[in-house]
Amino acid sequence: MHRFANPGRFLRLTDRALPWLWGAAVLVLGIGAAWALLFSPPDWQQGETVRIMYVHVPMAWLAMGGYLGLAIASLMSLIWRHPLADLAARELSPVGAMVTALCLATGSLWGRPMWGTWWAWDARMTSVLVLFFLWMGHAALVRAFDEEERGARAGAILALVGAVNLPVIKWSVDWFNTLHQSASVTRAAAPGLHVDILYPLLTCAAGFGLAFAALVLARTRAAVMERRVRQLQLAQARRHDTQRPAAGPAADLQA
Repeated sequence: MHRFANPGRFLRLTDRALPWLWGAAVLVLGIGAAWALLFSPPDWQQGETVRIMYVHVPMAWLAMGGYLGLAIASLMSLIWRHPLADLAARELSPVGAMVTALCLATGSLWGRPMWGTWWAWDARMTSVLVLFFLWMGHAALVRAFDEEERGARAGAILALVGAVNLPVIKWSVDWFNTLHQSASVTRAAAPGLHVDILYPLLTCAAGFGLAFAALVLARTRAAVMERRVRQLQLAQARRHDTQRPAAGPAADLQA
């Protein structure tokens, strides 16, 4: 991983990869959206409302997978002092908060016709809400210090502590009696979804995943360039200070 820690190498790599990544995201997501909205059948019980699943489920996967990535970046920052890990974590948390908010919003829209309520304080929904607060807390904490390094260390500790919430989200429907249905795609037995619904769902998930990765990489790339600009400005200010004539009688005589 340290091979990609060099900011210059990272910028060169992402400069080549990002256009392809964005193009693949648009293509796959376009195919998945058309397949899900136009060609997949309605559910025999839920009818057309099942189409909310094509956004809700990928957002839920990205919220959890993204937080796992945040925890890994935080671990690399604390143990190996990876130069780009802090920046990646800093730019990941706003995107993770956004997808978690979309997960909660689409889940509420889906739950209203199915359960007769917009919200229920059951284990799955409450633990995902906690995940949203963890995302928001990390995004605020890393920006709360004047020294970026102190904020990064505090955010990394919060991210690692919050990772204990991930297994709670995953297995909450098995551990507790909840309104939320159990796993339909990732269970050990065969998936509980018909292939006419499963395949467009996986295609949408792949498209959203590519867009998520492209957005995080683009934000991290912008953060690296911003840090470089600040470093150049500081170096220029130091050179200007060292070249300035000393104040006092000598400076008056020179004048």
